[in-house]
Amino acid sequence: MEIYHTMNKSIVTLLLIFSSISITSLSQDIGVSASFFLPRNGYFSAPISPLSIRGVSILGNNTFTIDIGGSLYRMSGMNITGVPFESKEAMVGPFFNLMVPLEAVLHVGNKTTSLLFKGGGFAFYNLGTKLNYGAIDRALRKNLQLEIVNSDFEFDNTLGYGYEFGVEFIQYINRQFGITLGANYYIGGANLNLKGTVKGVDGSGNLYEESVEYGEAKLDYTGLELSVGVLFSSR
Repeated sequence: MEIYHTMNKSIVTLLLIFSSISITSLSQDIGVSASFFLPRNGYFSAPISPLSIRGVSILGNNTFTIDIGGSLYRMSGMNITGVPFESKEAMVGPFFNLMVPLEAVLHVGNKTTSLLFKGGGFAFYNLGTKLNYGAIDRALRKNLQLEIVNSDFEFDNTLGYGYEFGVEFIQYINRQFGITLGANYYIGGANLNLKGTVKGVDGSGNLYEESVEYGEAKLDYTGLELSVGVLFSSR
């Protein structure tokens, strides 16, 4: 069963990588961006340069397109939802993250200057995911009103998804080269299915130990992405 689960994760990862790099030749304009992600209750993250490709149109015309892309991020930290404790600190990370968006894009403007309104969905998969036990234990200590907490969890590393929307400004310097400024907001998550043990000591010195399972726990992929990029056109 473990071999089958590992093979499934590998296949998903390869499919995401293939999606992000194989369709670029179908587009008239190719965008390469430097993007920065600011997750909700997490840590500032940046992509692994130059592994970020955006604005690859696979269908459409000058007014409306369907775009795809891909970014490989090194996420410094993200949070967890669906658990009975809260933290303003990132409870997951650091880890590598491969994110592939599929967007419907409305183009307003002309061939030189345009404004793009975007909306769609995205999928992501994490590699080398780690829990931030320092942040988790501090949150558990407050929630359980204990003096000392030491937790140990297992979790599932699953394919995540969500939806996003944003806007992008494009200014072409000439027929072959342009610059872009953009902002996208992502709302999504991935099931973690946290389960493990929590041990601690209360203010009276009494020992505490409990087996816990948080089946609704999710990695919180919510945040703002800011990007600066260039476009190469074959027009």
